Amino acid sequence: MTGKTHIIGGITAGLAFAQITNYEAVLLLGAGAVGALIPDICHGGSKIGRTFPVISKIVNTLFGHRTFTHSLVFLLLAVFLFNAFLPNEAIASGLVVGMASHLLLDMATKNGIKLFFPFKVTVRFPITARTGGKAEYAVFAILSLLTVYFGMYAFGFHS
Repeated sequence: MTGKTHIIGGITAGLAFAQITNYEAVLLLGAGAVGALIPDICHGGSKIGRTFPVISKIVNTLFGHRTFTHSLVFLLLAVFLFNAFLPNEAIASGLVVGMASHLLLDMATKNGIKLFFPFKVTVRFPITARTGGKAEYAVFAILSLLTVYFGMYAFGFHS
């Protein structure tokens, strides 16, 4: 998936998570958007990879793309680090929710992810989309509609 699809996925996930927590929706949507970009630190051409090129190069050299940073191990490590070092629980939770949305979206691509890294098993959904293809645009549109739906409830614009 492209960066914009990951961002809208993170926003959608953050707002959906706001429905079941007492956290501020604006913190969850912002942290969700940022968290949704973190797993692609392993790819130099990604939004986060271009922002932090040295870190991206190191991570890619050590692990490659869609392996460690797209795994449950990385997600659990992030939970530990965010909870230990971020003073705001809503932001920490939003980052993790955004990262989880990234993994789910990349599982919907033909290449899938190494969810159980260090095991080399590729995990992907039975129905997949090509990054940047028409199916991804449909996913983007659906996520955009869900963002409006969850946002209406999160910010009190419902009857």
